[in-house]
Amino acid sequence: MAFVAAPHGLVGSSSPESQPMVNNVKDLERAEYGTFSNRGFQVALGSGSEPIDEKGVVFSCWDKWTGRSAECATLAFLFLQLPQIILNTKNLLAGEFAALFAVPWMGQLTGLLGNLSLLSYFASKRERGAMIVQGVGVGSTLIVLMQLAIAGAMPLPAFGVTTLAVVLGYILNILNYQKIVRPSIWQVWEEAVTIGGVTVLPQVMWSTFEPFLPHSLLPAIVFGGGILCLVILARLGKLSERMLLHVGGASAWTATLLFMWGPVAQMWTNFLNPANIKGLSSQTVLLAMIGNGLLLPRALFIRDLMWFTAITA
Repeated sequence: MAFVAAPHGLVGSSSPESQPMVNNVKDLERAEYGTFSNRGFQVALGSGSEPIDEKGVVFSCWDKWTGRSAECATLAFLFLQLPQIILNTKNLLAGEFAALFAVPWMGQLTGLLGNLSLLSYFASKRERGAMIVQGVGVGSTLIVLMQLAIAGAMPLPAFGVTTLAVVLGYILNILNYQKIVRPSIWQVWEEAVTIGGVTVLPQVMWSTFEPFLPHSLLPAIVFGGGILCLVILARLGKLSERMLLHVGGASAWTATLLFMWGPVAQMWTNFLNPANIKGLSSQTVLLAMIGNGLLLPRALFIRDLMWFTAITA
């Protein structure tokens, strides 16, 4: 009888001896698809004459190649901010600090927070390729923010807090991927990311239009206070299962909205100051499109609506 070895992404132990054998590939197809082992499917034939289900082989190939495509996207995102970083460096060396004001630091910050939130999301799902992409995005964006802080285009206190959050996020996500961090500590980090994202997103949206809106911290206070109350109620067990699902998914969806808002902030800045467009790099936009295109097959393969929305936004 034909049989298929289950990949260790669907079982608890990663040792070959502990991996159970399943009799039908469709049992695997009904499971929640995640990142499988590099070994993929191991198809073997028994003594019987039952034919091998070709769907399992096709599934294995798609799992392998979509994973490779996601990992190749790292190359595009590795150079994503490089043209902007080089341009900023030239302007800084030439003393043209005003040119860096063409890059809105809030738009960059929303992208960084989105990368950081998705890094935690994919670390929980063990999606290695997507984790690397988000990690590279966080690091490269932090370099751009550092340049903006040097030019005075970003407040130094904001940059300091951002740097601290990035360092802490890197450490915790790596430890969680290696299954070293305690679940209680990871839960606190996820709650912090959720509260931070829901607090920052409406404030960034409001601040983008501040020339036409009065300066106010009301959006951050209202939404931040609301999500904080929900997290506390969740800790106390006072929320229904449906509300718990919504609160748990708030971090990932907030990250998606942060990504979607970044280009909006940039377009608004360009509209207000068309002459500052010379401080932007078109190669950065092109690399972003290429990188997202390489990630799209993996998002469709694992049927992740949130990731698909973030890529296509």
